[in-house]
Amino acid sequence: MITHNQSLPSDWVVRFASQIPKSNELSYRVLDYACGTGRHARYLLSLGHSILAMDRDRQCLMELETSIDLCQPLPIELRCIDLEQEMCVLEEENELFAGIIVTNYLYRPHLLRLFEQLEVGGVMIYETFAVGNERYGKPSNPNFLLKENELLEIAMGYHFHILAFEQLEVTLPKPAMIQRICAVRTKD
Repeated sequence: MITHNQSLPSDWVVRFASQIPKSNELSYRVLDYACGTGRHARYLLSLGHSILAMDRDRQCLMELETSIDLCQPLPIELRCIDLEQEMCVLEEENELFAGIIVTNYLYRPHLLRLFEQLEVGGVMIYETFAVGNERYGKPSNPNFLLKENELLEIAMGYHFHILAFEQLEVTLPKPAMIQRICAVRTKD
């Protein structure tokens, strides 16, 4: 289910977070993209990952910053950036990650780029609304709803090993159509 409680991590993220490789190297950070108040960033920090948390909402990032233990040994970098601007995905063109987490967010012009930003062996955990959700309310704009099998087709096109994929209707916490994937990048 998609967790709408902004303090609890998504069940999907919790289920697959252990698949994300760990290393002390900076390049093995996890990107929490469109992180909101950072429920996944905090969870991944608790698992021992270094994090880059990005969102356009400065207030959300400030809440995240005040909610974490600033004395902890693992680094977390917060970037306030408009995620829907051209070339905003990352400051450095070749910045790669051990894991990328995206929930409840879709901006299709940057979707492929996110898959490209994973290291070989890196894990994509993505969960958001899909076509059919318009009958339940927002989001209802097709620009913000995944097309049928869209995440699966992208991952297969980039030679990812699919650990899990679901496209389904959920009833809790409210009725919605969702699509989610956990996949490992196997080739450059």
